[in-house]
Amino acid sequence: MEVIRYAFDIIIHLDRHLGLVIQSYGPHTHLLLCIVVFCETGLVATPFLPGDSLLFAAGAFAGLGSLDVGWLVISLPLAAMMGDSSNYWIGRAAGPRVFSSASSRLLNKEYLNRTHDFYVKYGGKTVIIARFVPIIRTFAPFVAGVGTMRYGRFLLYSVAGNICWVLIFTMGGYFFGNIQLVRQNFTLVIFAIIIISVLPGVTGFLRERRRPKTREAR
Repeated sequence: MEVIRYAFDIIIHLDRHLGLVIQSYGPHTHLLLCIVVFCETGLVATPFLPGDSLLFAAGAFAGLGSLDVGWLVISLPLAAMMGDSSNYWIGRAAGPRVFSSASSRLLNKEYLNRTHDFYVKYGGKTVIIARFVPIIRTFAPFVAGVGTMRYGRFLLYSVAGNICWVLIFTMGGYFFGNIQLVRQNFTLVIFAIIIISVLPGVTGFLRERRRPKTREAR
């Protein structure tokens, strides 16, 4: 039982234990990173897995030569896109029943309803914006599947959002993660990156909302 608890702690705090994992598994760590990134958005019920901080940490270790930065920027967007697509189709299959149910053992209804409101407010572009918002990004593909968004349209947003997400956080860690000041203020740096990356998109959508035009059907 203790071994299971230890393994579970490593998975949910992989960003903190990444150095130890690299020492133990070497290049196979890339596969574990892909699995965690996939599960964070692909399994709906696992929003507690690390995301932004894991990418930043992976980029920092790539900067030290412990991981291959080329593999990171290619494999991680693919893993995230596969997770989004899995979540989307789960939403298509089970979403209506979940929303109509008074309770759900697997899904946090508060998070689900919050994401639904987010989706209503921003439409399809929520898929891109949500990629930079923890918790929301786990439920956004699910809500898109529940709604009327076509899969082709969803996939376009997913590709754009995931590529930007991985590049911003991974390359941020690659270039700046090993600076002493950054390492000592890791959490603050992550929050700053999130705010900076989301701000332009939010500003653009707020401007769009002020325009007196009819929104296209989604």
